[in-house]
Amino acid sequence: MSSKKKTKKLWEKSMPKGQFDLMKSILSAPSPIGMEGAMTHGVLEPYFKTFAPKKWKTHRFVGNAGVVFDSKPDDTDALTVMIIGHADKIRMQVRTIGEDGKIWIDSDSFLPTTLIGHEVHLFSEDPDNRGNFRIIEGGTIEAIGAIHFADAKLRSGDRGIKKTMLYLELQIHGDKPKAQVEALGIRPGDSILLNRPIKRGFSPDTFYGAYLDNGLGCFVTAEVARLIEEDGGLKNIRVLYTMASHEEIGRFGSRVAAGELKPNVVIASDVTHDYKAAPGIGDRRMTPIKMGAGFTVKSGSVTSSYLNLLYKDACEGEGIPFQENHAGRDTGTDAMAPFLASIDAATTSIGFPIRNMHTISELGHTADVLTAIHGTVALLKHMDKANGGKGLTAKDFKKSHPRLDKAKPLGHCAPAKTKDKKG
Repeated sequence: MSSKKKTKKLWEKSMPKGQFDLMKSILSAPSPIGMEGAMTHGVLEPYFKTFAPKKWKTHRFVGNAGVVFDSKPDDTDALTVMIIGHADKIRMQVRTIGEDGKIWIDSDSFLPTTLIGHEVHLFSEDPDNRGNFRIIEGGTIEAIGAIHFADAKLRSGDRGIKKTMLYLELQIHGDKPKAQVEALGIRPGDSILLNRPIKRGFSPDTFYGAYLDNGLGCFVTAEVARLIEEDGGLKNIRVLYTMASHEEIGRFGSRVAAGELKPNVVIASDVTHDYKAAPGIGDRRMTPIKMGAGFTVKSGSVTSSYLNLLYKDACEGEGIPFQENHAGRDTGTDAMAPFLASIDAATTSIGFPIRNMHTISELGHTADVLTAIHGTVALLKHMDKANGGKGLTAKDFKKSHPRLDKAKPLGHCAPAKTKDKKG
């Protein structure tokens, strides 16, 4: 069977239960911005230990809970590729506690309207045992109390929910409600996460739930590492499998990792939008990428044309479908890391089109995730076997920048002629 047919089978079938369960555990790990340890140290480190050789090194950081799994820590002269998923999740935070026991919150990067009525988990430090946290379940996010309390414009939809209207309802009642909340140890700054583990969707090969952004990127990074090692590893390429922190507030964790380890190549693994199905944006003429058609490779901004070419060549050689996306001034992903860290690296951003981003019902397709995994595996193997088996080097990237001054003129191209049925 050809490699093209072998690869095609990967997204014609549903994701295996074991892989789906791993993805679910990664996405379910409570890792709000700045407190990513549950995912990085609690789920991903133990998983990497199941397949990573002893010679690998795990890099941890002082100021954040990001983690990097280094496949060749003693070979710093090799071409070094950093693949980055980000472990942080957007979260709500406690702002203040009202006299009536309402816990007023900051919705951060959530659209306020999408939060109403959803169950959440609140994580609060134990005031009697600093450094240890408790989880409070059973709360919901509310804003109005009832439609009967809304003004006419809010009822009709002419005016929306403002973030200052949101509060966490813990069903507090009785005397001194504020004191009851404070007695629980709840304080301003406490993190609140949506409670919605992923489930398989109604349509084939789909799944939905909270925090596909960006547990999926970490899942892809981890599975690339596993597949590479199960196939014997890479001979010439050093890979830094990176789970970054603080992406949602400025890509701060990835720039620290890149600045510390100085890779030659950086690949951001992150979600993107299913623009084809996005409602109400037809007049924006967005790139028509869509869910279920394969992962995306982003061009523009700081991305490397040569690296993108390598990606496309590797995927086409294996029959792995991909879609081309574009970026303007900023990729919006951890692909910016080397430039923000002031290091020289070729970078690009791959993605998986999802719907309903930054809501409790983010929706994805397993084919896009699987093609991202196997497309990146194909890229690494392609780079490792280049130059007659010696592998690519940083010099290959330095001498492979496009030269538009050597572009050849192109005239009008008429459609190919076809014979009519009578001919």
